[in-house]
Amino acid sequence: MSAVLGASLVLPGTPEPVTEVGFVEAYPGTAAAMRAAGPPYADWAADGRRFLAFDPRGDGRAVEVLGDLADADRIAVLVPGVGSTLADFDRGLGGVPRRAPSVQAGQLYGQVRSSDPTARVAVLAWLGYDPPDGLVGAASDADARRGATGLVRLLRELVARRPAATITVIGHSYGALVAALAVAHAPAQVTDLVSLGGVGAGVRRADDLRAGLRFWAAEAPSDWIRRVPPVRLAGLGHGRRPGDPAFGARPLPVDGVSGHDDYLATGTTTLIAVAAVVRGAGPVEDAR
Repeated sequence: MSAVLGASLVLPGTPEPVTEVGFVEAYPGTAAAMRAAGPPYADWAADGRRFLAFDPRGDGRAVEVLGDLADADRIAVLVPGVGSTLADFDRGLGGVPRRAPSVQAGQLYGQVRSSDPTARVAVLAWLGYDPPDGLVGAASDADARRGATGLVRLLRELVARRPAATITVIGHSYGALVAALAVAHAPAQVTDLVSLGGVGAGVRRADDLRAGLRFWAAEAPSDWIRRVPPVRLAGLGHGRRPGDPAFGARPLPVDGVSGHDDYLATGTTTLIAVAAVVRGAGPVEDAR
């Protein structure tokens, strides 16, 4: 595939999950679409930021790439959760930068490169679906399943383009459910799944998801997600959280994490540990 995601993305209509990847072929087309959309998106293009996809319609879509994706042998894909929109992609929900997908991707990319300056790594901030707008909508997995369809296609295209690369998918909150549903059907090159304050995974236990997958989870003591009941009834709720020890995921350290949104903040042990997972650096405990 060498599809160029260009100016057609600014036409009116109902956006679908972003699923196409053209790697470097996509960058000029998305830059043109961003310039046509005006501020602040035109400023992103002027700054030389690279996007595989961009669509300002509705709540918007964006897939930003940090690093050289065409040469990467380690790829991380970050999936945000409830309330995430294109308008908040840079500024963060409620104007809080640490909640912004682009900021979190930058933190992770910086940590990986700091740990190993020679790492051939790319980090994608994937707002390729329409998350639910609030907690009521988040009680259903309907948006997660639609998002997972697009994410599976992205992962398959990444593998087609970089078959020797190892891929880690990282989901925050509701995004962890999207990530898990997608990884269940992803190629074997997707070796690691990371849940950060995840609401669920669509399975009862980590071992039920996919053979050979390493499933990691971080859930801080101060995270309100702990108050979400681990139930599923009449299509509502997501069952046991990945951060529940009974789920059986490999625990990640959470020192320095405060609340629901700090997992990838500078100075947290979670950020260091997730970077180690992306790098394939061995046991997380050794990477602190």
